[in-house]
Amino acid sequence: MAELGRWGIEGRFGVIDFKPLQRATFVGLVLQIAMYALGHYSDWVQANVFGFGGMMISASAGYLYAMDRGRGWFASATGGAIAGGICGLAGIALSVLLGDTVQSFIATGATISVFVGAVGGVFGQMAANLRAIGR
Repeated sequence: MAELGRWGIEGRFGVIDFKPLQRATFVGLVLQIAMYALGHYSDWVQANVFGFGGMMISASAGYLYAMDRGRGWFASATGGAIAGGICGLAGIALSVLLGDTVQSFIATGATISVFVGAVGGVFGQMAANLRAIGR
């Protein structure tokens, strides 16, 4: 019994491994929620941190996924895009619900989060390759 349907034994579907994806997305969600909640009470955080901070958190989620898994460039970029997009979308949606961001920014912000998550995944794959060389 080598496979359990299309999901497989390890919880994989195609190139995505869901266990590292869940961990990376959870870390990104916690950081996004903390940043946007802090920004709700601080005008300085809203003005100076929301843009770059949101992108950096999404990129870090992508990096964490790829660094944890390291299964190739495409898989790392894809998983990073998913992790970065989910946590970025959730953070922006929270900011819209709190009234700190306009609703029309949801699509743009989610697209940016997906892109920087994929870039973070590529850098995570580089780090995984360097770690493998060092062994």
